[in-house]
Amino acid sequence: MNFKSCLLLLPVAALPALGQGFTMQQALSYPYPYGLTAAAHGERVAWVFNKRGERNVWIATGPDFAAHAVTHYQGDDGMPIASLRLTPDGQTVIYARGSETNSQGEVADPTSNVTRPQQQVWAQSVAGGAPRLLGNMNCAFEGCEDIEISPDGQRALWSGAHELWIAPIAGNAPAAAVAYIRGDNREAQWSPDGKRIAFISTRGSYSLVGIYTFGDQTLTYADPAVYRDTLPRWSPDGSSLAFVRVVSPQTWAIEVWSSATGQAHAIWQSPNVPGGTYPQGEWQDDAFRFAGQRIVFASEQDGWPHLYSIPVAGGKETLLTPGQYSFVGDAVTPDASHIVFASNENDVDRRHIWQVPVAGGEAPVELTPGQGVQFTPIVTGDGKFILCLGSATATRPAMPQLIAAGAMHELASTEMPADYPSSEMVAPEDVTFHAADGLEIHGQLFMPRNRTGKGPALIFTHGGPPRQMLLGFHPMDAYNYMYAANLYLASRGYVVLSVNYRLSIMYGRAFQHPANAGARGASEYQDVVAGAKYLQSLPTVDPAKIGLWGGSYGGYLTALGLARNSDIFAAGSDYAGVHDFSALGGRVGGALGTAAQTAYSSSPVADISKWKSPVLLLQADDDRNVPFTQTVNLVPLLRQHHIPYKLIVYPDEIHDSLLWRTWLSVFTETGDFFDQVLVKGQSVQTDPPEK
Repeated sequence: MNFKSCLLLLPVAALPALGQGFTMQQALSYPYPYGLTAAAHGERVAWVFNKRGERNVWIATGPDFAAHAVTHYQGDDGMPIASLRLTPDGQTVIYARGSETNSQGEVADPTSNVTRPQQQVWAQSVAGGAPRLLGNMNCAFEGCEDIEISPDGQRALWSGAHELWIAPIAGNAPAAAVAYIRGDNREAQWSPDGKRIAFISTRGSYSLVGIYTFGDQTLTYADPAVYRDTLPRWSPDGSSLAFVRVVSPQTWAIEVWSSATGQAHAIWQSPNVPGGTYPQGEWQDDAFRFAGQRIVFASEQDGWPHLYSIPVAGGKETLLTPGQYSFVGDAVTPDASHIVFASNENDVDRRHIWQVPVAGGEAPVELTPGQGVQFTPIVTGDGKFILCLGSATATRPAMPQLIAAGAMHELASTEMPADYPSSEMVAPEDVTFHAADGLEIHGQLFMPRNRTGKGPALIFTHGGPPRQMLLGFHPMDAYNYMYAANLYLASRGYVVLSVNYRLSIMYGRAFQHPANAGARGASEYQDVVAGAKYLQSLPTVDPAKIGLWGGSYGGYLTALGLARNSDIFAAGSDYAGVHDFSALGGRVGGALGTAAQTAYSSSPVADISKWKSPVLLLQADDDRNVPFTQTVNLVPLLRQHHIPYKLIVYPDEIHDSLLWRTWLSVFTETGDFFDQVLVKGQSVQTDPPEK
């Protein structure tokens, strides 16, 4: 029972069910935008649209920001576009195409093409013509794509296969290694005059900040030591270099290196408080930068991820975003006077765009209030316009937006399908409930329209686990699609509760770092049970027909619910879930350093004897996040214990599916599985148990 689903296998699943008026294909038919960026000069911006698996670069130019595509790739080909950049004059877009490599050095090939794919760097003139191949990238870990354009717009720099590579953007010479440099070299940054690059050289248990000078071809290191140095950033005049030094898991500092003296010194030291540890998430990497004569950084020292700034010479840091909320994603205006950022201030399960002076002294000002979700703010090179991604409502997919006069103006509106069923979707509502230990948990409740009487319900648990599901379309592609799937499942008659269990972000550091979670005891599982009890209290929910679904860590919680509480959860759809923490070591959930027995007892397999409810298992066999062996090893246990299951394997796909049709299959199969078990009460046919 090992097959790969495709669109040709789904005609029945595409039909409306339970009174639903739109299909899963319609729910996923929108163009998903990402990678919004601006040219260093002028008013040109660019982004990527992924429309039904067809990814292309789009641009728009102020003041009217009329949008059009500048690349013309066709088909659902599984070739992602990443690290989108514009040359400073806005005349050329640079991007990586193809996935990063797996542990065998293979770029993902989800279409099972017999020609081996490569991850490559391309340049495309906005005036037209064919894309120019600059060279191969083939970077070796998830999210490693990082292309940097020289200040004069003539050269592209990137890391791949542990080396730094450089190529002329004109495409008139092949890419070449910058130099022979020991270690795994990445995070390269051009100096403002384009004569030097700073980078990180990782060498096992420590990393160094290197500076390579073109022309005389010299290599030096900024205050080499035994720590993890990272995030090199040049000052606007190139006279100094700031970087982060992680001394221990509890201690980190901001160092500034002088190019004149060759010496470095710490201008800021993390405080000795629980939140003083180095931030684990996107906040620090996104925020750390020069802004004129100040350095902007992130810290959780007061228990919340906040923006701070400090003079380059050192001194007391200034808190820019005070309050019990989190920021994520920011940009500095060209004149270095203000920071534009996304946060959930005063709207905990949404994100809006805010602005605050770099030097502080004023409260942040909200630029995009309302019922939608906005993210990825940017400022045009001339400083005149602020743009973002997002939408104004919970049932309108995110699009590029111009923020002006207190309102958002959607770009490329004609790309949204005319029949997109926003009017037939239900906006979720924010609900709260309490776990057994009293902790308040947030969820998003999708209530079907015209629901009368008791019916089936589903709990959705996200992956990560440092993620937060929102009251609108999500910034990340996988959760963006899963949000659409929940809208679709609600249209089929299911009450859906998306649970932001402890370990989720945006509710403070203590909530994100709870005691005894994951492989240390699965304390977050009580939040899932609390969600089920909340559903059971609703007059529209049949307590005997509650299911679970989720992917990755959400797949783990799905399997855990079925194993521990088949008396509560009647069925589950487990996409790429973890089933045995003890087999992972330190890869997921912090199992490294914990007792193997605790890791095992925190896993679904520990309670396999109590697992009775049927499960749908779905996983890609080139999964680079959760080993495919987690599913390989679970299936014999399911058979041995006579647990009904259905198995769908996606050969050559990866964890975050690259093919649109894979997502379509996952969600449609999930809906059909719940229809079969929860609505029709049919049994699940599976393999006979092993003798």
